[in-house]
Amino acid sequence: MNTSIVGRHIDLTESMKEHINSSIEVFKKYSLDIISVNSIVSQEEKNGKKAFSFEYTLNIANLDTVVVKQKDKDLYAAIDIAVDRVSKILRRHHDKITGHRKQKLTEVDSAIIEDNIANELDKLDSEIVGVRLDSYKPIDIEEALTDLKESGAAFKVFYDKDDNMRVLYSMKQEGKFGLY
Repeated sequence: MNTSIVGRHIDLTESMKEHINSSIEVFKKYSLDIISVNSIVSQEEKNGKKAFSFEYTLNIANLDTVVVKQKDKDLYAAIDIAVDRVSKILRRHHDKITGHRKQKLTEVDSAIIEDNIANELDKLDSEIVGVRLDSYKPIDIEEALTDLKESGAAFKVFYDKDDNMRVLYSMKQEGKFGLY
């Protein structure tokens, strides 16, 4: 990883350089391919007040350039806040890479998948019983209701006069029926 520290309108002391270099070491824990880190320190003065501006520019392989700018009255506070912001960006990118790994179709063991599907179908075969409709001709809702009452079944599936499939079912309340 290439690092550079540039001071604009300010003389960089050794303690400033050491603090910046130690903050850059934090970025290595994310195991990303960081190509270069450029640090720019500048001092501005507006209305008689001094303010420091700190900027990180990170070039990361397989990711766009990350630029974080931070202004503060205290240079060390600006550096620490910028480090936190860059760490958040790098952590999110690292989590995205490691947490969302896609598996290629060639890597998937198809025999295991087929066995799981077959087992699920076997379970469903024991639970689901196919039933044929008694009549495919359209009937009135009143006629379907009388058939349901006479048979004592929980529901009746039929086609209505508009050729729509309907379901008539008995509800938990006595004497009430629902129509779907």
